[in-house]
Amino acid sequence: MGVNGETGGERRPREIRVEIGELALHGFRVDPDRVSAAFEYELTRLIREHGVPLATDAAISADTLSGLPPLPAGLSARRLGQELARAVHEGLSGHGEVTR
Repeated sequence: MGVNGETGGERRPREIRVEIGELALHGFRVDPDRVSAAFEYELTRLIREHGVPLATDAAISADTLSGLPPLPAGLSARRLGQELARAVHEGLSGHGEVTR
């Protein structure tokens, strides 16, 4: 690893902070704390493994991520958290609709 977290020609931010004000779950009968824990774990894993391409050049701030795919109401808390994290990571990676 090079100076400032660089590997080869790739620049990676030293710190990535994601703040989510509210995670509203309508129509799901799951423990919101378990969903939140699974969401945080999966999003952390995805960011560590794949980074956040939109953040490589400069800091970004996204007010809203929309266009999340519909999810079946019968998902477990763990699976729901994982799927939400994947959708958010896709949005932060430039593959979803982001409002800045």
